[in-house]
Amino acid sequence: MDDNESQLKERKAVSAGTSTQRLEIDPATEKRLVRKLDLSIIPPVTLLYLFSFLDRVNIGNARLYGLEEDLNLSSDQYQTAVSLLFVTYLLFEVPSNIILKHYCRPSRWIAFISVCWGIIATLTGIVQSFGGLIACRLLLGLFESGLFPGLAVYLSFFYTKREIGLRIGYLFVSAALAGAFGGLLAYGIGHMDGVAGQSGWRWIFILEGIPTFVLGIACWWWLADGPETAWFLTEEEKKIMEIRRLQQIGVTDEFAWQDVRAGLKDWKMWAFCCALFGADTMLYGYSTFLPTIIKNIDPSYSSALVQVLTIPCYAVGAISYLIMARISDWSQKRGVYTVIFGIISIVGYAMLISDGGSGVHYAGCFLVALGLYVAVGLPIAWLLANNPRFGKRTTATGLQLMFGNCAGIMSSFLYPKEQGPRFIRGHAVSLGMVSFAMIVYAFMWWYFGHENKKRINGERDYKIEDLSEEEIADLGDENPKFLYSI
Repeated sequence: MDDNESQLKERKAVSAGTSTQRLEIDPATEKRLVRKLDLSIIPPVTLLYLFSFLDRVNIGNARLYGLEEDLNLSSDQYQTAVSLLFVTYLLFEVPSNIILKHYCRPSRWIAFISVCWGIIATLTGIVQSFGGLIACRLLLGLFESGLFPGLAVYLSFFYTKREIGLRIGYLFVSAALAGAFGGLLAYGIGHMDGVAGQSGWRWIFILEGIPTFVLGIACWWWLADGPETAWFLTEEEKKIMEIRRLQQIGVTDEFAWQDVRAGLKDWKMWAFCCALFGADTMLYGYSTFLPTIIKNIDPSYSSALVQVLTIPCYAVGAISYLIMARISDWSQKRGVYTVIFGIISIVGYAMLISDGGSGVHYAGCFLVALGLYVAVGLPIAWLLANNPRFGKRTTATGLQLMFGNCAGIMSSFLYPKEQGPRFIRGHAVSLGMVSFAMIVYAFMWWYFGHENKKRINGERDYKIEDLSEEEIADLGDENPKFLYSI
């Protein structure tokens, strides 16, 4: 064990107000506990996010099966329908996170919003006009808005900062699977065109919305509200969970408005917000318009073939993020992997912009996917791990995702049909925004490492002179005993 690790272990023991020996947990026992958490928590939360992402972006698949023609939509109207979901989505992310813990039991709130958006997603399949489509998209954004930020904070109730990256990773892997299976499902459901006199795009919305409704009802009983009330944990395991919480300097699940205010004043949080806006431009542009991009690589491709060709792209994205999330948790490094994989996506966009042939452009789609989920997902786990106070954590995550989802509004207008087949403007804007995000993340990587060195050397200890233990704990990430994830 190096000096930094030894000092960190000592600081954790002091912060918890107990000895290191008392806080020790048998590694094999803890490993079994984490495995149990994974088996009990990960399936419902990943399924929820898979369904939410599917219900959000399946409008891209529906476009290939007659949505615009049946509703007499212009290209601008279609892009407006795509973008307006994000208006209500971003407005209600922070309020939803506050409701999650402060006003409502997490299991009840998550189940409620899931049932509601499942109903809306299903009913989208029966709309008859542009106005009806807009109403459904606005309502879908309203109820879906609380899910991802809520799940990110919910996972932090159970997992430590050393484990959270991989578990957030599972959510993004489920998003990639939603993209892949969305294409596969659309390919299959598209063959129902004409069944009961309905177009194929209507069946896509209906059949992909119903499972969300069913799962939302199940989550009322399936999800636990926290470790202390988890139905799947024994009393001994609950005690171990408490020790795990104490081992994390400054971590608390108690809500305090002072932490919310501290979050709003923290420049680091705003830096992450701006950077995620850049990265999410890529996420939403790529996820919503990948079928359109591939279709224009070779206009001779059938709609069915386009759906099939999206699947390996998403598979590459899912596998790369799952691997890097595990490596990131093991090494406790977020910034370096975020920047490296962001650069890979930048290269992918450069290939899409180039005048290479269809092979080069399709390869570019793979490179964008390779870096996409790493560049978007790891910073969310990064910010969570660096905010131990619950109120600040929920505020930071909610605002980070709110800013990121603002990009969904802009990205909806990056790929109009008339810009095809090259879509140079859309690819160029995405490339520029991802480059901006990587510059910000590279700076934060340097800053956190620089600050940790000062804290280890005792250069920040003046902040806790003459403070009580309670006042020190209230400092959260400003506590000089707390070391940032880098």
